[in-house]
Amino acid sequence: MPVLVTRLERFNAGHRLFRPELSDEQNLRVFGKCSNPSGHGHNYVLEVSVEGHIDPETGYLFDLKTLSGLINERIINDVDHANLNVDVEWMKGLNPTAEVMASTFWDRLEPHLPEGMLYRVKVQETDKNWAERLRELK
Repeated sequence: MPVLVTRLERFNAGHRLFRPELSDEQNLRVFGKCSNPSGHGHNYVLEVSVEGHIDPETGYLFDLKTLSGLINERIINDVDHANLNVDVEWMKGLNPTAEVMASTFWDRLEPHLPEGMLYRVKVQETDKNWAERLRELK
């Protein structure tokens, strides 16, 4: 029977939600105060879930220390205390919404995990707002 395990990591980062082809007024209409040219920040919570079968020798589905190391190496080390619009090379040109971050983080993790194991990447921006990318159902 498959099981799901999740690792939670935290990071702090700033961003501005905007589209460069729009005027400041248009961005304000679309993104509200999140389009402020000086930006704003969040204390993010990142959850990464993997799914599979328990290894009978270890009792693990996947070693969570290894998963934590991968999350930190591929994501946290670059985004923590960064301006997501300008400081993170692999996010340049992206509008760093929680949805875009969840999808981009997925793309950074998936190639480094056993095939089909990544199940969910959740980026929580506030207590009330988050986005998740889930594995496509087969």
